[in-house]
Amino acid sequence: MRLGVNLGYWGRGVTGADQVALAREADRLGYDSVWVAEAYGSDSPSVLAWVGALTERIGLGSAVMQIPGRTPAMTAMTAATIDTLSGGRFRLGLGVSGPQVSEGWHGVPFKSPLGRTREYVEIVRAALRRETVSSPGPHYPLPLPGGPGKPLRLSARTVRSDVPVYLAAVGPKNLELTGEIADGWLAIFFSPEHAGDLLSTIERGRRSARPSSGVGTGADAGADGGETAGRADVMAGFDVVATTPVVLVDDVEEAASYVRDYCALYIGGMGSREQNFYNQLACRMGFERDAERIQDLYLAGRPREAAEAVPLEFIDETALLGSPRRVAQRMGRYEAAGVTTLSIATGGGMSREQALATLGAVARIADLPG
Repeated sequence: MRLGVNLGYWGRGVTGADQVALAREADRLGYDSVWVAEAYGSDSPSVLAWVGALTERIGLGSAVMQIPGRTPAMTAMTAATIDTLSGGRFRLGLGVSGPQVSEGWHGVPFKSPLGRTREYVEIVRAALRRETVSSPGPHYPLPLPGGPGKPLRLSARTVRSDVPVYLAAVGPKNLELTGEIADGWLAIFFSPEHAGDLLSTIERGRRSARPSSGVGTGADAGADGGETAGRADVMAGFDVVATTPVVLVDDVEEAASYVRDYCALYIGGMGSREQNFYNQLACRMGFERDAERIQDLYLAGRPREAAEAVPLEFIDETALLGSPRRVAQRMGRYEAAGVTTLSIATGGGMSREQALATLGAVARIADLPG
C-alpha cells in the first residue's frame, strides 16, 4: 500500500503556502502522491502546477477536477500541460460534483451524471492520444452540428498518451462505471469494515469492460482460492485511493474533534436534502438516524450542533485517530480491505507544524525510505 497526502483546497484553515510546504515534505519523505481538491474556491490544476514546479518525484493528482467546470477538451489540454511540465507525474481525477455546485456555481444542469461522465472520459482519452476528436454527443457534441467548427486534435506533443484517469464515486452505479472506464477510484469516508460491497461493485464494472477475458471466472485458478485469485486479477493495476484523515492525538475522542466539522459539512451540507451523496453513503453504512439529524441541523444553519451530532463510531471507522501505536495497528485494515493508496488528510484545524509532524510520523509507521 502506497502513501499519498490530500492537500485539500484553500480555506478551512489551509493556505496555498501550507499546501506547498506539505507537498515538499511529502516528496522528501518518499510519499507516492499528492492530491489537490476543488469545490468553489481555489482550483486544483493551478495548485498542482505550482506544486509540481517545487517538487521532484512525487505524483500530482487532482481530487478532483470538476466535470461541470470545464469542457473535456479543456481538461485534456490541462492534463497534457501539467503532465508534460512535470515529466509525466500527473494523475487526472474527475468528479461530477453535486447539484448545488454544478447548477449554482457552474450553471451546468446536473442531469445524466453517468452518461455525461462516460462521454467526458472518452473525449479526454481520445484527445490525450492526439486523435482527431469528434463526438456525437448528446452531452458534448464535437464539432457542433451545423456550424463552422471542424474536428481537431491536440496540437501539443505530450509525454504520455495514457495519463491515468480516476473517478470520485460514491453511489453504486457510479462505482460500477468507475470500474469500467477508469484507472482508479478516489474514495471518501472509506471504511474498511464496509468496503466489501463497494469494491465488489467496482469489480463488476471491471469485468464488464472485458467480458471475454475469463477474469474472475475461476478458470485460471484452482479450487482453493479461486475467487480470491480472480478478484486479484480483475483488480490488477487498478488504484484504490482512500482519502483518510489522520489525527495523532492519544485521546480518541479529542482526536475526533479535529474531524467533526469536515464530516458535518459533507454529510449535512454538501448537496440538497434530496441529493447528498455523502449523506446517502453514511446511511448505507448504518448511520441513518445520525445522518438525518446532522443534515437537519446543518441545513437549519446550526453547523456546530451538526458537528457535535456526528457519532464517534462513524469518525473512527473512516479516519485514523489516536496514538501512533493505535494508528499503526489500524492502518493494516485499509490494505487488507483492498486500498492501494492511503491518501492521508491533515486538515481540520491543525497547524502547519502539526500537519508536517503527522506526515513524518505516518512515514515512520509505514517505514518509508525518506
